[in-house]
Amino acid sequence: MYRIENFTNNDDIRVLDTLGPFTVVEYQRDLSVMPGNAQLAYYCNAMNVRKRQVLCDLSKAQITLQAGAMQWTVGNVNATTGVKGVGDLFGKALRGGVTGESAIKPEYTGNGLLVLEPTYKHILLIDLADWNGSIVLDDGLFLACDSRLKHKTVMRSNFSSAAAGNEGLFNLGIVGNGVVCLESLCPKEELITIDLQDDVLKVDGNMAIAWSGSLNFTVERSGKTLVGSAASGEGLVNVYRGTGKVLLAPVRDGAV
Repeated sequence: MYRIENFTNNDDIRVLDTLGPFTVVEYQRDLSVMPGNAQLAYYCNAMNVRKRQVLCDLSKAQITLQAGAMQWTVGNVNATTGVKGVGDLFGKALRGGVTGESAIKPEYTGNGLLVLEPTYKHILLIDLADWNGSIVLDDGLFLACDSRLKHKTVMRSNFSSAAAGNEGLFNLGIVGNGVVCLESLCPKEELITIDLQDDVLKVDGNMAIAWSGSLNFTVERSGKTLVGSAASGEGLVNVYRGTGKVLLAPVRDGAV
C-alpha cells in the first residue's frame, strides 16, 4: 500500500484532463525560482508557459512509453522492453529509424502509478474510438499509449513528399482501441478539427499534427501545372482525401 501527499492535492497543481489510464496535471506557478530567473518565471506564467505532467494508472491499462519519459513510479510497477523477439526488434528499429520515434518503447505493467517527466509542451489525450480505431501522427508527437494499441509505419502515397521540405516519407500510425497521449506545441483549445466525408483537404505546410488512418495522404502541386503552382505562390501542398478527421494547428511549427 502507498499514499501520496502534496501532489495532486497541492493547491499549486490543477488537473487538466483525465481519459483512460491517463491524468494530466499542470503546475500553476513555478515556485522553485531564484532571483536570477524570477523575472523569466513571472512572464512564463503570464503567457501560459507552465510545467505539465502525465500520471498513468497501471491498474486501468498497461502503458507503452516513449523512451526516457519516465520520472518515477510507486507500487507494483514492472518495466519491459516490449520486444517479443528478433523479428520484432528489427521491425521496431526500422520503424523508429524512418519515423523519428524511439526504436524501443518500454512497456510498464502492474497496478501502481507511473509518473512521466514534466514538460512545457501541451498534452493531448485522444481516444482512438473517436478516430475509428486508427490515427497517423506527425513526427515527435507520441508520448505514451495503452499497450493494447499497435504501432505501424505509414508511408505516403507518393514520393513527391521528399521535396516538400521538413516532411518525411513515413509517419507513425497507431491502431486499436485505447487512449494515446501526445505532446503538442499547440494547446487543444487552439487545434482545429476538420471532419471529411469523402472530400479533400489541402494544407500549405506541416500544420496537420494528426489524421485518420483511413485518409489517403499525398503531397501534390497546388495547381494543375508547374506554372500554375509557381504563379499561386504555394508550390507543394499536403493533401488528405477520403473520409476521416484531420487535426490542424493554427500555425506551423516555429512560425510566428
